[in-house]
Amino acid sequence: MRKLLPLLAIGLLLGSLAMAAKFRTFAEIKQSGKVVIGTEGEFPPFNYFDEKNNLVGFDIDIGNALAQTLGLQPEWKAQPFDTLLIALNQGRFDFVIASHTITPERSKAVDFTKPYYCTGNLIVAKPGGPKTLADLKGKVVGVQVGTTYYDFIVQNNPGVKDIKTFPTNPAALEALLSGRVDAWITDQFTALEVLKKRGVKLQLSDLLNKEEIGIAVAKGNQGLLSALNNALDTILQNGTYERISLKWFGKDIRCK
Repeated sequence: MRKLLPLLAIGLLLGSLAMAAKFRTFAEIKQSGKVVIGTEGEFPPFNYFDEKNNLVGFDIDIGNALAQTLGLQPEWKAQPFDTLLIALNQGRFDFVIASHTITPERSKAVDFTKPYYCTGNLIVAKPGGPKTLADLKGKVVGVQVGTTYYDFIVQNNPGVKDIKTFPTNPAALEALLSGRVDAWITDQFTALEVLKKRGVKLQLSDLLNKEEIGIAVAKGNQGLLSALNNALDTILQNGTYERISLKWFGKDIRCK
């Protein structure tokens, strides 16, 4: 399986792309009446395609609510997670909402809104498998490529035997179920969705960390960033955000 480039190399790559960023200003977006939104489509319950091939999820409902608040028609485009921020700086989207953790490295390449939810990573394993970082010593761990889950396990390496990367979280889950990895590190809500929808017997660890999740715009697109932050404030205050959050999680997942 592929390994990610070293963090420094990634930062330099994304930073150089950010310097050449192309974007539509908020005035241009308003004039067109349409906002183009990027997402992954492989990260339930946040963004995924349902059985009718409709793009659904928490991220999708939040993105649609923000577009409506701004008086715009949303146009969604889905592509692999690890290409989204590069494509954003190439002008393929106006903004990306795909559950990106706000990190210093990513913030060199794009600008993020204030967090629209908070979460954390945990370890998913078969019953009797690893439950703590110490338990991962000598184990094979699966993570999605291009995510902070990979960065986390590299930076907090408890002597793992190997880290295998996968193009999507569902692929990493299948590797766990088939025994190709001993543990899978992912978002807490993704793990809970697996237990609810798949009906498989898996154990979840306590949260390993806390992460703030933001919406990304091209570096320097301050007009759109300000508009999105204002729209986010509006849906947080008028009950729209809470309604969407309750629909997908049964609770309000905004940052406390």
